[in-house]
Amino acid sequence: MPDRFNDVKSLASALLPGAAARHEVKDIDEASLVVEPRERSAVGVPAITHAMEHSLQQMGPVRTVQTLLGINQPEGFDCMSCAWADPAPGERSHFEFCENGAKAVAAEATRKRVRPVIFQQHTVAELARHDDHWLSGQGRLTQPLFKDLDSEHYAPIGWDEAFSIIAEQLAALDSPDQATFYTSGRTSNEAAFLYQLFVRGFGTNNLPDCSNMCHESSGTALTETIGIGKGSVALEDLERASLVFVVGQNPGTNHPRMLTALEKVKRSGGTIVAVNPLPEAGLIRYRNPQKVRGVLGSGTALADHHLQIRLGGDQALFRGFGKVLLEAERAGEHSPGLSTVFDHDFIAAHTTGFDDWLALVEGTPWADIEEATGIPEERIREIGRLLLSSDRTVVSWAMGLTQHRHSVQTIQEVVNVILAQGNIGRPGAGLLPVRGHSNVQGDRTMGIFERMPEWFHDSLDARFGFQSPRRHGHDVVDSVRGMRDGRIRVFIGMGGNFVKAAPDSAVTEAALASCDLTVQVSTKLNHSHFLTGKRALILPTLGRTDRDLQASGPQRVTVEDSMSMVHASQGRLEPPSPELLSEVAIVARLALAVLCDAEGRPKPGTPQIDWRAAADDYRLIREHIQAVIPGFEAFEERIDVPGGFKLPHGPQDSRTFTTTDAKAHFTASELDWIPVPEGCLILQTLRSHDQYNTTVYSQDDRYRGIHGGRRVVFLNETDCRELGVADGQFVDLVSVWDDGVERRAPRFRVVEYDTVKGSAAAYYPETNVLVPLDSQAIGSGTPASKSVVIKLELSAVQKPLEPLVESGF
Repeated sequence: MPDRFNDVKSLASALLPGAAARHEVKDIDEASLVVEPRERSAVGVPAITHAMEHSLQQMGPVRTVQTLLGINQPEGFDCMSCAWADPAPGERSHFEFCENGAKAVAAEATRKRVRPVIFQQHTVAELARHDDHWLSGQGRLTQPLFKDLDSEHYAPIGWDEAFSIIAEQLAALDSPDQATFYTSGRTSNEAAFLYQLFVRGFGTNNLPDCSNMCHESSGTALTETIGIGKGSVALEDLERASLVFVVGQNPGTNHPRMLTALEKVKRSGGTIVAVNPLPEAGLIRYRNPQKVRGVLGSGTALADHHLQIRLGGDQALFRGFGKVLLEAERAGEHSPGLSTVFDHDFIAAHTTGFDDWLALVEGTPWADIEEATGIPEERIREIGRLLLSSDRTVVSWAMGLTQHRHSVQTIQEVVNVILAQGNIGRPGAGLLPVRGHSNVQGDRTMGIFERMPEWFHDSLDARFGFQSPRRHGHDVVDSVRGMRDGRIRVFIGMGGNFVKAAPDSAVTEAALASCDLTVQVSTKLNHSHFLTGKRALILPTLGRTDRDLQASGPQRVTVEDSMSMVHASQGRLEPPSPELLSEVAIVARLALAVLCDAEGRPKPGTPQIDWRAAADDYRLIREHIQAVIPGFEAFEERIDVPGGFKLPHGPQDSRTFTTTDAKAHFTASELDWIPVPEGCLILQTLRSHDQYNTTVYSQDDRYRGIHGGRRVVFLNETDCRELGVADGQFVDLVSVWDDGVERRAPRFRVVEYDTVKGSAAAYYPETNVLVPLDSQAIGSGTPASKSVVIKLELSAVQKPLEPLVESGF
């Protein structure tokens, strides 16, 4: 044990004496809601304290140290929360994790175990009445569970019988397309590759995943414009940029380690512009807990400028920047270090469509840009002129850009501005979509996509001697429609909490209930386990922190981060139960039951692979990956190198573009924004600070001043006055969508907040009920969760509800 063990243990004990005592998790009690002033700095000592408190409560001091010291280390495991890139191995701290990463790890590595008595004493319907905070708080799953058609309870089941039930149900379908196979971004490259091979061997491309609900718009926009659906920025590029736009993104909560990179931008003289309706603490001031100035000092001010933009106005903002560049080009107002504003050599050699875009830019009235953004022309000009003096510009974005009707067109407008100045394939410059889940980008690289290109199918078929289906499959929204309409009868989810992540909650719940069988591969309980099909299985699996011991010995897996770096991950903790199977083993056992004969030989017409051998030794899976997917040559040897390796990226590496004409494309899209009817607002759904995706760690959001509850709606003071509501009142949020269906989220406490007029903000998944299934981004199909038109209605009861009665489970 390293010497630092005692130091960390002592620190934990000093900060939080007695915090390792068993912590009882209850349903969130909205009656205890307290609202305080929002914070104006992020991280610092409070982040350390909260991370340690949560870790000690879940794991105890020894397990806490063993686990936290392994997060994001070359010989450790990859944090299962965000996909932020790691520094080079020699530059990493011993504490290479953030507060929310520590909470995610603690939630998985908890000492708590789900008690069988819960399922014996309580029906599925009773358990469904608990929130996900309570369900997750019961601990790790340890055995497979089955709910049969005539039962209201889950009961233990053996693995062989569980796989037989799935195989029989799949065999009874009229077509393979009557099943859909969801994937969470947490899945490793090895499990994802094997999973998609099994699904295509079964005969369908129904491979929805969490990308469909988050960065699908990014992938679509980037593939169409630069030929690859991934960002073009390495971590060192971001750190050396002279100008960084952080757009529709809250790094302080969603990927806090990005703040360290932004601090380096500021310390080297760079400028940061935040574009977001809400002011977020992490972009105001960062108190780096590993620096004296972050612990004892005031930290580092990050954003030099904050544009409080109207929801959905980002396309117009970057169109305005284009106008500023065009006017400066014509006036000869370029930087002393540059010959022109536009990089004409790059544009002529590597792009197409530039003149069409310029014509559209010139013809767009400033009045439209002001209306769409809610920002005065002079302010946009002020920020736009920062581009004139920068030859190293990075634009970073997340869900605030990807979840609108016109998200693809918005991101393409960002690409236009980057291309116009040649800020791609240049050190310190480029496009940076920040993925939200640890291996969501890797899953897509492995083939988790309903519309993989022909070359992938050809390569897969050549390797495994079968004909993979070419007909495009269903994404998340189409899968919900298919289940709703009876066209899909089996749902299998590899991780995640589908019912809480998907839009239009009532429709999604009814869709799953209509299935003949729902299967959830999970580490912990969530609501998707209790809003089931007629029959349901819960298959418990190993987590990232768990030791994975197979027939050939201890196994490691790989992941890909937001910046296309691939590296190994290996858990070290004793698994919660000897009955658990890894995700790889679950997929292999499923394939043996569905695609193979009694001796385990693949049936004719299915992938010709030894499924048992693949599960016994993951090196064999990596051999298959390197044979099918370019960029994975010498896969095994390259992950032996600390830090792993970078996948090829033509635009970034050599300014080469794999579009149809081998050019980067400027895009001329008409300006679009969200009209708001009289008396209505645009709602953005967002996370609290103590939340990762649909997983809620506590009822607090301390950066925004919310404690003890989640059903709050943040409103501009002027909107409150004009709509006749007051801070502290309770309102129902009612979605405005022309399909005759009422979508209502009841009893949200109004919180006056410094947000842009005409907008509202509230936490998901509580507000997913308001997102219509048919409200999607054009071109990508992503649910438009950041542009929900709502009206407010005063709730019938204008006082806090009585505290919840404890369940006594």
